[in-house]
Amino acid sequence: MKRIHIGLEVKDLEASIDFYSGLFGAPPSHRETDYAKWMLEDPRVNFAIQCLGAEPVGSVHFGVQVENKGELAECTRWLEEAGENVVSEPGAECCYYKSDKVWSRDPDAFRWETFLTHGRHTEYGENLGIPLGSAAGKEIAR
Repeated sequence: MKRIHIGLEVKDLEASIDFYSGLFGAPPSHRETDYAKWMLEDPRVNFAIQCLGAEPVGSVHFGVQVENKGELAECTRWLEEAGENVVSEPGAECCYYKSDKVWSRDPDAFRWETFLTHGRHTEYGENLGIPLGSAAGKEIAR
């Protein structure tokens, strides 16, 4: 079963953790000094916040977290059939996790990642700035 993902750059991690813990009625399921994530079942969402300073506050990306390689291939095929430019990032080490990712942008240049997580990583990871030809002509950045 797929899960929606939202990643948000925040200004004050502690204040944001307090707010989102109240909103979701639960503390983060994963927390680092610059990152927090809630893996919620109701609503079924992977909501992550980060305070890295690499992106402007309020920067957001969306995604679909999948549970197996078949679902990843299915979502990739949907994007390709929709005519979107798709960029694969196998073996990504990002956001304290190891994942196979596929990136795209919607017509308004919002970043979307579809990903299958394989395990934890000890560091936040790299921002690879994967190029993706889009209407906005920008690079994808996490």
